[in-house]
Amino acid sequence: MTDAGLRHGRASLGLSFGVQGVAFALLVTRIPAIQDQYGISDGLLPVFLAAVPILAGAGSVATEKVVARVRPSLVLRWAQPLVLLALLGVGAGREMWHVAVALGVFGLAVGALDASMNMLGVSLQRAYGRSIMTGFHAAYSLGGIAGATLAWAGARWELSLLASYLPVVAVLLPAALIGSRWYTEGKGVEGKRPDGTEAGAGSGGAGGALSFKLLLPLCLIMTFAYIGDSTVSNWSAKYLQDVLGSSEQLATVPYNLYMVTTLLGRAVGDLGVRRFGAVAVVRGGSLLAAGGFAVVAVAPGAWVGMLGFTMLGFGLCVIVPQTFAAAGRMFPGNSDAAVARLNIFNYVGFLVGSPLVGALGDAWSYRGAMLVPMVLVLATLVYARAFGPEPARYGGGHERPRTADVG
Repeated sequence: MTDAGLRHGRASLGLSFGVQGVAFALLVTRIPAIQDQYGISDGLLPVFLAAVPILAGAGSVATEKVVARVRPSLVLRWAQPLVLLALLGVGAGREMWHVAVALGVFGLAVGALDASMNMLGVSLQRAYGRSIMTGFHAAYSLGGIAGATLAWAGARWELSLLASYLPVVAVLLPAALIGSRWYTEGKGVEGKRPDGTEAGAGSGGAGGALSFKLLLPLCLIMTFAYIGDSTVSNWSAKYLQDVLGSSEQLATVPYNLYMVTTLLGRAVGDLGVRRFGAVAVVRGGSLLAAGGFAVVAVAPGAWVGMLGFTMLGFGLCVIVPQTFAAAGRMFPGNSDAAVARLNIFNYVGFLVGSPLVGALGDAWSYRGAMLVPMVLVLATLVYARAFGPEPARYGGGHERPRTADVG
């Protein structure tokens, strides 16, 4: 594979991550408008919201089976347009069953999209022979900021959902289809690298056979990271306003700060991994995130609380992309299946996080509830060795785990 081919593949995959960030932000930030358009009651809304990650998990499981027969790039090429069209369907419908079908398609397609995007990212990182995975997730964060900004503009100008979504889909859909022409895989579905060598060679057996016991620490870390992320997404505004006494306008700031610091942290995260190693970066991020939750829990006022949420953005941002990368190193001959299975726990954390904090906040206190994700993030330190050893470079710049270090 030529250097130009790798560069084009990296750019096109970065575009895909960015498009997905826009689409997801446009959906989740307009939930009140979706509820109003379809007359969804407060009691029924959690059912709709829970259905999306559950179906996304099913989509990720299905993708693991599909990529045994076709390349992940083919799955991604068609899953992304489906996500965008489902988003448009959410905006265009009028009946309850319309939004149910559109959200169902969105959930299944997002699961396939997330899994296949990260599969390609892991294989490209192997081909590059250095950390590039965090950069893809930085593109997602940038897309999320753009999507949230577009959603704010739509709400500010009182645009309908269809008027908000249609121009965005009209631009992003052809861009994603054109960009998909350059998707590149560092290895094929048979486990071959670009030079024809076996991806699992010399891996001590762990590279080929997918062992859930070996993958379990990474699954737990993924769950803990998304519990922390969903806590910020769903509770930062309420916490700042109800607990720390901020104004309604100021209460919208923490999540924006969180997204910006997530982008900044991911923009430099790969440099940190190359300089200090994945284990050190993940440990540092976990400590910083836990410190952020501690600051939020004891904050005397809104501005200190916002400092805590800022720390959370810098801390949590590196954990998810490095978890996917670690799965690729752990099972180099079966990384697609490992990524698909690991991706399920993204949605597990999302499903658990918000209800957990809400239940603890109502039964105990919201300050105390912030200590639970803090402890879970700290538990990442226990499993940090799963992110090592650092891959050795060999051949044409590809990665191979050292035999003594696998498992």
